[in-house]
Amino acid sequence: MARGYWLIKSEPFKYPWERLVREGRTLWDGVRNFEARNNLRAMHDGDLALFYHSNEGREVVGVARVVRGAYQDPTTDEDWSAVDFAPVKPLARPVTLETIKGDARLAKMALVRRSRLSVTPVAAGEFTRVLALGRTKLAR
Repeated sequence: MARGYWLIKSEPFKYPWERLVREGRTLWDGVRNFEARNNLRAMHDGDLALFYHSNEGREVVGVARVVRGAYQDPTTDEDWSAVDFAPVKPLARPVTLETIKGDARLAKMALVRRSRLSVTPVAAGEFTRVLALGRTKLAR
């Protein structure tokens, strides 16, 4: 199965990148949008996600890895899902929303087209381009 690429958003005052790094792992819960929930459910162990600080900062700051695919969100009895992530690497240089919007190769990125969605798919080429803009290389 091919690796999937995603973007997950968090407000820095609620759950910043630095906290994920410090804790080493977290569950991504509390998603209450059907499209975002379905994106969580499409994730598989080993998929990679761009970690985006929303509202404050509005920039991609790191890369996380799915370490446990979708399961029942423990914060509710309703039909919502959670996924576990671990940090992979911070971006050497954060990539702002302004930079992403100004890059023709990222014009169709879901972050630009579906800006209110907290969990979005990312095309492999988009993922690679964001890493390049962030001057970041991942070990193979």
